[in-house]
Amino acid sequence: MQIPTLDDVRAARRRIAPHLQPTPLYAHGALSELVGAEIFVKHENHLPTGAFKVRGGVNLVSQLSDEERRSGVITASTGNHGQSIAFAAGLFGVRAIVCVPEGANPVKLSAMERLGAALVLHGRDFDEAREHCEGLAREHGYRYIHSGNEPDLIAGVGTATLEALETQPDLDVVIVPIGGGSGAAGACVAGKGIRPELEVIGVQSSAAPAAYRSWQSRQLLEDRMETRAEGLATRVAFELPQRILWERLDAFVLVDEDELQRAVVRMIEGTRNLVEPAGAAPLAGALQLRDRLAGRKVALILSGGNISPGQLSEILGTYGATVT
Repeated sequence: MQIPTLDDVRAARRRIAPHLQPTPLYAHGALSELVGAEIFVKHENHLPTGAFKVRGGVNLVSQLSDEERRSGVITASTGNHGQSIAFAAGLFGVRAIVCVPEGANPVKLSAMERLGAALVLHGRDFDEAREHCEGLAREHGYRYIHSGNEPDLIAGVGTATLEALETQPDLDVVIVPIGGGSGAAGACVAGKGIRPELEVIGVQSSAAPAAYRSWQSRQLLEDRMETRAEGLATRVAFELPQRILWERLDAFVLVDEDELQRAVVRMIEGTRNLVEPAGAAPLAGALQLRDRLAGRKVALILSGGNISPGQLSEILGTYGATVT
């Protein structure tokens, strides 16, 4: 697993360009007032699957060998990564199987099925689904696509930061949600490659802190997984993203579940876009880091907008009248 380079990110952009339009980077005054910095939002929720991971899926699947395409691909996901592989597999005529935990977001499950993926429901969380997926790949000879330990996925999602810096070359900070860490790793590869002084900051839920603790200790650790933000819901840290984050991530903060859900409301109010909890994590992190960010140009990666009606109703019912 070689660490991807800026050249790999640029090559990924050439591969995905026929299939995915660049997403906008908008300044949002309401969020700037809230944080006390010049806030821009990278709207990855505008991509066809509603989330950033499709960039990596298209980059990886486009490069599969003929044998791998004939065998088909299998992956595990809580939703957005699975959608990315299903979308890319459909583009290139490849059979896709996605293993998902029981109780996964129904919006994301329906989307994966519409994109043509066969779903296998197994386990109480992502990691149990992943372990089952790995067994099926060995048994049937499918091309297994790990959601983090894939250089082509990381190079693909790095194209979001590449686009952000082309739109706003003088960004000071990029803040990225972290579950497995592929998005943050891609931001580090692309962002530091173009602008070495750029700060890249990761945000994870305190209810699922495996990546945070692994980053702190510089070793791969497992921890509890109790977050309701499925985009952040990993119990085990991933090796390749962590290797990149250990070397290049400038800061890493934990936010609690209340902070995440309040940030969903603030993002919806401030951007007029649907936002899932993982996509709101960068704003929750920015609010913790007001002093550090004061007066600077900050891009928040809105990683996805795939929130279910039930989630949205509950969050707005609980926090909509109390967030200021």
